Amino acid sequence: MPSISLAVVGLGMAAKPHLEALDLLRNHIEVAGLYTRTKARAEAVSQKYGWPCFDSPEQIAGDPEIDAVLLLTPPDQRHELVELFSGAGKHILTEKPLERTYDAAAELVELCDYAGVKYGVVFQHRFREGAKQLRTLLSEGALGDIHLVRANIPWWRDQAYYDQSGRGTYARDGGGVLITQAIHVLDLMLSLTGPAKSVQAMCATTTAHKMEAEDFATAGIEFHSGAVGSIMATTATFPDAKETLVLDGSKASAHLEGSKLTVTYRDGSIDVFGERSGTKDGTGGGANPMAFPCDWHRDLIDDFALSIIEHRDPKVTGHDALMVHALIEAIEGSSRTGSKVDVREAELSKAYI
Repeated sequence: MPSISLAVVGLGMAAKPHLEALDLLRNHIEVAGLYTRTKARAEAVSQKYGWPCFDSPEQIAGDPEIDAVLLLTPPDQRHELVELFSGAGKHILTEKPLERTYDAAAELVELCDYAGVKYGVVFQHRFREGAKQLRTLLSEGALGDIHLVRANIPWWRDQAYYDQSGRGTYARDGGGVLITQAIHVLDLMLSLTGPAKSVQAMCATTTAHKMEAEDFATAGIEFHSGAVGSIMATTATFPDAKETLVLDGSKASAHLEGSKLTVTYRDGSIDVFGERSGTKDGTGGGANPMAFPCDWHRDLIDDFALSIIEHRDPKVTGHDALMVHALIEAIEGSSRTGSKVDVREAELSKAYI
């Protein structure tokens, strides 16, 4: 099978499932090397997995044998790196969010479009078994017309999480629970429902945390499809619970909890897909943000590699990500003004699972 050569840039907390996934994908992804500003961390990862270290991002950009870069840096360190690597013709797979604001994210998408390189985004929730099955059911019309959508993200982070430099700040992260945690569920929701039209929202910082940005957000949403819905997202729920996404349709209702999908039809029959009761399936909603398997990252990275080999778009593109950035921007804007806000329309790709 053809293979690609990929470099990893950034080895912070988010790197763990990526590294584990790449270790499983050695048959068609060659890790050319690693780069992070903390030399000791790079050397430790190099020793564990047997991958070499680079001295600088410029060394990666200048290597003609490298096809792509997996970019795992915080969002405030993205622009210069995306400009460097796209300009060198490297395809880019980046951690979420693309950037700290919609406008900054759109600039990165435009950079990659102009350079003619693929720009994939790590929204791994789309690759969960229950989510993939739900997408199939929707495409088959099994749920009928969707009239109500409910997203609930009752997660927990202790104060030590926000005591880390830059956590929950606008300068580094671009915000709080919406852009850092809830973005995964919101992206999945929009990829299933289509774009949001308008929102009425409230964001707040609870007394559970000392932080700059919000650790709680709630909003009513109108979708372009005609459906309506609500979201609630927080990192102040202790103990945490699994995130849920519920789609109520004219033929059936779908309840996605973590990776488990339960579909209840109007005739009373019930189908269950994905995780079964009694199994352990962490989602990263508790004090340990990385408490989940690497399977979803493996499948996402695999798809990105195959998109290069097969000369097609990856299943999650930068254009797709602009839709969730636009929704988050509108929620924050509605909270600031106390009024209903229209969601700006983002150009969407046709890459779906």
